[in-house]
Amino acid sequence: MRVLLLEDDADLAEVVAMGLRNESYAVDVATTYAAAEEALRLTIYDVACLDLGLPDGDGLDLVRRLGSDPDLRRPRRVLVVTARDAVADRVAGLDSGADDYLVKPFEFAELTARLRALARRADEAGATLNTGDLTLDLATRRAWRGGVELRLTAREFSLLRFFMHHPGRVLSAEELLEHVWDANADPFTTSVRVILSRLRKKLGDPPPIVTITGAGYRLGEPS
Repeated sequence: MRVLLLEDDADLAEVVAMGLRNESYAVDVATTYAAAEEALRLTIYDVACLDLGLPDGDGLDLVRRLGSDPDLRRPRRVLVVTARDAVADRVAGLDSGADDYLVKPFEFAELTARLRALARRADEAGATLNTGDLTLDLATRRAWRGGVELRLTAREFSLLRFFMHHPGRVLSAEELLEHVWDANADPFTTSVRVILSRLRKKLGDPPPIVTITGAGYRLGEPS
C-alpha cells in the first residue's frame, strides 16, 4: 500500500514514516501544502494521511480540492491526522471529503489499524481476495494456497496483494516499485526480483506468477 504522509513536523513525519515502512507500507513524506500538492499531481496513493495546520496553507482546503480539482489524482482513501479535536473540526473534515479523522496525539497502533480498515473499505472485492487457489484475507493479513496457509512477510503480502488486484495482467518491475515500494526506492534496485523470488518459493509449484520476458510478471492466465 502506498501512502502519502503530509505532516509539517519533520521529526514526527520521519518517526511515523519509519514505523510505517517497518510495517512494509510504501510512504512518501511531504511537510508542506505545496509538496503534497505536487505529489498528488504525480501519483495515485492508496491512502493520503493529511495534516491540516500547515505553514503554507490549510490541509482542509487540500481535502476539498481532491474531490474537484482535475489536476490532482485523488487517493483511494483520505485520513485526516490533526490536533484539531473539536466536534466541529471533525464534522468539517469528514464533510469536506475525508474518509476518516484521527486526532493527535495518537498511538501508532491505532494509525495502522485505521489504515488497514481504510484499505479494506477501498477494496471493491471486500476483505478477501481470491485468484485461482490463492486466498488473501486483508483484515488479518493472512494468505493461503490450496487451503494451506502461507507464512509471508509484510512486503511479500503487499506484493502478492497487488498481483491479486490485477490477475492476468502483465506488471512491470517499475509498476511494482511504484505501488508496493515508495519514492525512496532505487529504480535500479534488485529488491523487486529478490522479494518476488522469495514469494514465488513460498507459493510453490506450479508457479502462479510467471515471467513475461522483456515485459514483467503475470499472476494467472491473461485476462
